[in-house]
Amino acid sequence: MTSPPVRSLKHAHPWTEIVAGASSFMATAYIIVVNPSVLSQAGMPFAAVLTATVLVSFFSSLMMGLYARNPILVAPGMGLNAFFTFSVVMGMHVAWPVALGAVFWAGVIFFLLSVFNIRTHIVKAIPLPLRYAITAGIGLFIALIGFVNAGFIVHHPATVIGVGKLNPSLLIFLLGLLVTAALIIRQVKGAVLLGMLVTTLAAFTLGRWWGGPDPVVHWNGLFSAPDFSLLLSLDLVHSLQWALAPVVFAFVFTGMFDGLSTFVALSEAAHLTDENGEPRNIKRSLITDATSTLLAGLFGSSPGTAYIESAVGIEAGGRTGLTAITGALLFLPFLFLSPLLTAIPAIATAPALVLVGAYMIRPVTKIRWQHMDEAIPAFLAMVLIPFTYSITQGIIWGFLSWTVLKVSHGKTKDVPLALWIIDAFALVALTLE
Repeated sequence: MTSPPVRSLKHAHPWTEIVAGASSFMATAYIIVVNPSVLSQAGMPFAAVLTATVLVSFFSSLMMGLYARNPILVAPGMGLNAFFTFSVVMGMHVAWPVALGAVFWAGVIFFLLSVFNIRTHIVKAIPLPLRYAITAGIGLFIALIGFVNAGFIVHHPATVIGVGKLNPSLLIFLLGLLVTAALIIRQVKGAVLLGMLVTTLAAFTLGRWWGGPDPVVHWNGLFSAPDFSLLLSLDLVHSLQWALAPVVFAFVFTGMFDGLSTFVALSEAAHLTDENGEPRNIKRSLITDATSTLLAGLFGSSPGTAYIESAVGIEAGGRTGLTAITGALLFLPFLFLSPLLTAIPAIATAPALVLVGAYMIRPVTKIRWQHMDEAIPAFLAMVLIPFTYSITQGIIWGFLSWTVLKVSHGKTKDVPLALWIIDAFALVALTLE
């Protein structure tokens, strides 16, 4: 099946791209507050990490738009910040300046792998059924994040997960979900962004009259001065110790495959592919991803990565670099206006994340489910991404099971050399868990 032609930046409708960029930003903006809240537990100043987060997000997303010309936002990654804080700093007792140095060196390795096309060859080695499965798995993962953020899916001691109790916050989420879905079905321009705004307005109204100890909307002021104290605070010398090699490797492996899978998934879902069916401008996109991690070490943050929430903007019509440029520019004012983000509740973006899941699961129809040597690895990759709450775990087991089942079925030729190398790194990564 031939993919539909991709619009260029020159022929794109600017307003559609700008609205898409705003939609992606609203779905991603939580990182401005959440990243500092995680890294501050490693002893880093909250305000300084917030400033670093904004700078990394701005420069990386701007580079993605201007250089790679793709509608994908780049920012410090969730999961990577938890690994930085809880595993490296708190678990291994590595000083945070040394950990920042490890982030920088991981960025250097990323960059070299991207410049010399090694990461591009890795992308081409991923079998098409696994690409489709990863796309669908990430869609399910995004939907799960939305349901969890809304309190619709909660932890249950007997059944592991369960449905949250109906409360005013959950009612607002359901209202936002139905309103946004209706707008999308009616093909209203900017439907996702309008849905977010309607949900935020409803939550703000609810927060004013509901009261109680935990209102839906929190208001913590308007202005906050930037703090540049973490700039160039990394320790480049001590981070080169052999004892930290596993840390650098973990940053490299996790960041590389999170980024790769995100590019593949978003490109597949939005038909952002070239004439060979490969992700559009993949080399430039991967160089941007690598640069983001390098900048994170310099500015004072955990590694940067392409954001799966960019699917919200793509669903809103974003197809070009103008979408990423818009998102980048929206990050910048929050050097001074970060308290405003606390007024946007999680339930405002949750409906969009859930509906993006429906958008991204479409490629599963392209998987040859009757061929079990392809269906089983695809299934494992698809379900393990949301079930383990880890994109990396899903793709690791997808790759490994693909190789084992193909070889056991006498189809060794279906496993390219690059995939054997990926499998070797995947096994090493599993030993570091």
